[in-house]
Amino acid sequence: MFDRLFGSRATDPATASRVPPGQYLTEKFPVLHYGSVPKIDLAAWDLRVHGLVGAPLTFTWDQFLALPRTQVTADIHCVTRWSKLDTTWEGVPIRAILELAQVRPEATHVLVHSEQGYTTNMPLEILDDADVLLADRYEGQPLEPEHGYPLRLVVPKRYFWKSAKWVRGLEFLDHDIRGFWERYGYNNDADPWKEERFSGE
Repeated sequence: MFDRLFGSRATDPATASRVPPGQYLTEKFPVLHYGSVPKIDLAAWDLRVHGLVGAPLTFTWDQFLALPRTQVTADIHCVTRWSKLDTTWEGVPIRAILELAQVRPEATHVLVHSEQGYTTNMPLEILDDADVLLADRYEGQPLEPEHGYPLRLVVPKRYFWKSAKWVRGLEFLDHDIRGFWERYGYNNDADPWKEERFSGE
């Protein structure tokens, strides 16, 4: 029964080395989020990049799709203790956004804004990584609504709540502002290899 609920422990040494402490492997893609799945009208959708940037940006959906694209294959880890290996995402590399926006030197953090007021936060040094992207496709298909359609952030090196669904904005700051789950007791850093699940851990 435990395996059905949480997945299984990795037993192969090569696989086990990719699974953080306290995590269990799953072949499924569990759906976890706060609130209901928003209904998105792409004709009215936009993505704002603002705050401490030299060139504030607002993209329509068509403009976003015209940006440089990449594909990333990465392992993902949820705070609820499941891990899924070799997931493949496609979208716009975050470094392309940072370059276009001309993020200012004094910016140290980003606050990610999503539908329904959800936010999450991280240091700029975590966001500015080669495997971080704004993804609109998963395993070769457009994102499903419950997984963040039309756009989600993917930050593989952190617990997956940092990979915000339904993203609508990136706000660059010279200080940290805690996001939704971080204000409700989740660890601010969220490193799965350090088991940083909740505040005080």
